[in-house]
Amino acid sequence: MTMQIWVDADACPKVIRDTLVRAAERTGLELTFVANHNVPVPKRVNIHSIQVASGFDIADNEIVKRVNPGDLVITSDIPLADEVIDKKGQALSPRGELYTKDTIKVRLNIRDFMDTMRSSGVQTGGPSALSQTDRREFANHLDRILAKR
Repeated sequence: MTMQIWVDADACPKVIRDTLVRAAERTGLELTFVANHNVPVPKRVNIHSIQVASGFDIADNEIVKRVNPGDLVITSDIPLADEVIDKKGQALSPRGELYTKDTIKVRLNIRDFMDTMRSSGVQTGGPSALSQTDRREFANHLDRILAKR
């Protein structure tokens, strides 16, 4: 079975989407963007976009439903990454962090702690802008994953 790449595209930066499109064009792998808005994609037989209804976790649920063992999911959503790993897929953040069975539980605990802090009124701020280092880390991890397939 061939690896497929799924993208949680609602919050995926354009520069990362562009990197993924180039990788799909180079390798011929199936690449599918899933979002609650239209994600324009080049007209290629192996590159797709699925628009789902708006709502909490609708795109995530669609990805979980479709992902197969060995597939790669690009997401910064920690609970989605956890579900992908449970289904024997791989999860990579747009910042280049490869989530693993060993690291995902810690990431879930940190996420839950930060949610608790925010709900108690503490201003935690959002993530920093995507840096050149983040882009390089993403591209390097993606290349290593694609080389292993």
